[in-house]
Amino acid sequence: MKNTFGNNICLTIFGESHGAAVGAVLDGMAAGIPVDEQALAFYMDKRRARGDGLSTARTEADCIRILSGVYNSRTTGTPITLLIENKNTRSGDYAKTADLLRPGHADYTAHAKYHGWQDARGGGHFSGRITAGLVAAGGICLQALAAQGIGIATHIYRCAGIADTAFAPVGQTAAQVAALNAMTDPAQFALLDTAQEQPMKAAIRAAAAEGDSVGGVLETAIVGLPAGLGEPFFDSVESTLAHMAFSIPAVKGIEFGTGFGFADLRGSAANDPFRMEDGRVVTATNHNAGINGGITNGMPVVFRTAIKPTPSIFKPQDTVDYLAKQNTVLTLQGRHDPCIVARAAIVQSCAAALAVADLLSARYGEGWMTGAADLGGNK
Repeated sequence: MKNTFGNNICLTIFGESHGAAVGAVLDGMAAGIPVDEQALAFYMDKRRARGDGLSTARTEADCIRILSGVYNSRTTGTPITLLIENKNTRSGDYAKTADLLRPGHADYTAHAKYHGWQDARGGGHFSGRITAGLVAAGGICLQALAAQGIGIATHIYRCAGIADTAFAPVGQTAAQVAALNAMTDPAQFALLDTAQEQPMKAAIRAAAAEGDSVGGVLETAIVGLPAGLGEPFFDSVESTLAHMAFSIPAVKGIEFGTGFGFADLRGSAANDPFRMEDGRVVTATNHNAGINGGITNGMPVVFRTAIKPTPSIFKPQDTVDYLAKQNTVLTLQGRHDPCIVARAAIVQSCAAALAVADLLSARYGEGWMTGAADLGGNK
């Protein structure tokens, strides 16, 4: 079982949904990097549920306890241990249906892998609750990246069939990222067109009223990256970001730039022409999402992920009792999200931050964090 990501900046996650705590260990950060705990608390607030009918009724404070690796608001250079306690669990909600496989969940595959020894309460280690540790660690990387002029933001590209404005093909992406990161209300949906927030919320509540759930698409932009990050094949920028993206529960698809739209284009339309601008090499378009041959070219890296509808729904579903080995019908109990798209936006940004930090460390070592490395070039 492997719960660690990264070669240079390494993240290890731990915990179960109804255990004492969840958390993460972040290793590889240079000494002396500022850590703003108020900013970390704000990221956690974006991820947490509010019991408002748009997310699960299970509300947790999600306060981060930094057990090691940070002293006087600076990293010490040693592993950073981040702990988030579970305070509001109701494990009894799962007792009556403990032997029934929940469709869309990892109940069957977990049993096949761990032979019944897994903690199944609330999904255990497979729960979206585990992303709390990912956000805590990724939030530290977000801060380190921002200090070097690298911005990351995620918005709800589409949810319940309602679409937001997309990131600009070229030119205005950095301003859009800055606008998203300037939002001060953690309960506000991450949208470029804020007029779409109420229609999205209404659609989510309508699905919840029917005992159902909805999914959507998240779009992430990374701006300020230097050209030259990544490797041609196995550690390409796409494969590294995709590795982290698919580590987020409910992500079932990813595309970079024009993505699947390339299938309907000719090369003359799909290519991004180069030109000089203020002494820098840039592209006139950004179909390839700032990546050529697995390596950044200095343009914004833009990708989208498909988030499936939350599998925990209150409609009766056909399933099996895996101990009795017979067919049955499942009617779920407990507290569940009718939609996780809004809460997952900050998770995707933090996941991307961890991936980018690892890519930067592969090329520049600790220097990218301390300012010792020149990230100029075609940045």
